[in-house]
Amino acid sequence: MRKIRILAFISTVLLALPLGARDFQATDFGAKADGITLNTSILQSAIDYISAQGGGRLILSGGDFLCGSIYLKSGVDLHISAGSRLLGSLNPWDYVIDPEAKWCAFILAVNQHDIAISGSGTIDGRGFEVGNNCVMYTHLGLINDKLGLDRNEAPNRPENIHFYRCENIRISDVSINNPACWNQQYDQCRGLLIERAKADAKCYWNNDGLDVVDCSDVVIRDCDFDASDDVFCFKSHVPYGVSENVLVENCRGRSSANGIKFGTVTRGTFRNFTFRNIEIYDTYRSAITIASVDGATVENITVDGLRSINTGNPVFLRTGNRREGEAPCLRNIVIKNMYAEVPFDKPDAGYMYEGPVEDLPRNICPSGIQGIPEIRIENVLLENVEIHYPGKADPSYAFRGTSKAELEAIPELEKSYPEFSNWKELPAWGFYIRHADNITFKNVKLVVEDEDYRPAVVCDDVNGLDLKGLTVVQKSAPKGKKQTVFNKVRIFKLK
Repeated sequence: MRKIRILAFISTVLLALPLGARDFQATDFGAKADGITLNTSILQSAIDYISAQGGGRLILSGGDFLCGSIYLKSGVDLHISAGSRLLGSLNPWDYVIDPEAKWCAFILAVNQHDIAISGSGTIDGRGFEVGNNCVMYTHLGLINDKLGLDRNEAPNRPENIHFYRCENIRISDVSINNPACWNQQYDQCRGLLIERAKADAKCYWNNDGLDVVDCSDVVIRDCDFDASDDVFCFKSHVPYGVSENVLVENCRGRSSANGIKFGTVTRGTFRNFTFRNIEIYDTYRSAITIASVDGATVENITVDGLRSINTGNPVFLRTGNRREGEAPCLRNIVIKNMYAEVPFDKPDAGYMYEGPVEDLPRNICPSGIQGIPEIRIENVLLENVEIHYPGKADPSYAFRGTSKAELEAIPELEKSYPEFSNWKELPAWGFYIRHADNITFKNVKLVVEDEDYRPAVVCDDVNGLDLKGLTVVQKSAPKGKKQTVFNKVRIFKLK
């Protein structure tokens, strides 16, 4: 039923967009493709005209079209032909902070419908130069920004794309590169199709690859995004927000933060997400982070077919309580057909904006299913999963024991920003499970390549635990080493 609903949505979007409408050349409106002339007002006039005529394609071809912020309008397909670029101005004053969306962006759309960006050309925000110019003007006192140091606040730097409260959106074939902030954000939209898109978004701070915020009926497929921050990111900014019926398939991503991420702002509801055939590589933090720390209900999430190579952490599921009075929920999570390799060295070393270099090294962290006592994680299935860890944990450098007292001394950190590395040292090399109910491992293989003093799996305060489908491989382990440790675990199966 869910698959039928998603296919019906795709058909609706394709029929609604003006695919057979008239084509208009940007140069016929007077736009110059010389990379020098500022075309903002000309392109905006062309978009307004085409929308008023009932829709059509505005075609950019033949070179580089320089401009600042433009607004896409209903019925318009902004088509950037192969070999052509929509080139961002280097002047921060050429960009708009929309008063309703409250974000700055290169291409904006607010309360529009049946809109598209297509073609095999490139959107290039030139974010490194724009971001540094923002900082320069802030230091001169011309831009009022509360950070005022090495980077401006995120909403004051131009994203490449920001669509707010729009319906029936298609992004296809285009390359979306070099934003000064998040690369593309779709906020409170319905009916979003992104296919065969590419992104190189690692030139500046906060370069997320894709942010889908409180959106419903979303399909993302056949995309390849490279980002300095989270690459496939799903957020909820408002308590009434709903993100549902989302399919991500046949995609590839790299990140100096997380691969697939829910959060960190998670205020509304997330439900009915499917990720299928995903590759994550050279990623500093987690291949999958699903965090509910701001009051959100996150449920019915399936990840099927994930390959994670050279990634700092495979799986991190987390609840927290950063907002008083709002109780989040994280339940019904399925991760299956997954293969992951965790390196000993920093997986994103050498990238321009790599993840933070820690003052001291640490032993490799395990995957985590980590609730807090009052907000437990419920109903997690890991099936057909194989994870390879490097081992080499050094107890003389940093030790975390597994006695009852030592386990119960591990801090909850329920108010902290949710990252797997917050605890520095955890007592397992494979999986650390705490404050969770109904956790099932089915054909799960954990392999450690070198000696590690810690056990493979540590479970603390777990109700309903089935590990009978767990295999642990550690060739160099001392004979008789215990690979599973339990504290306050009730109703469990272990072969």
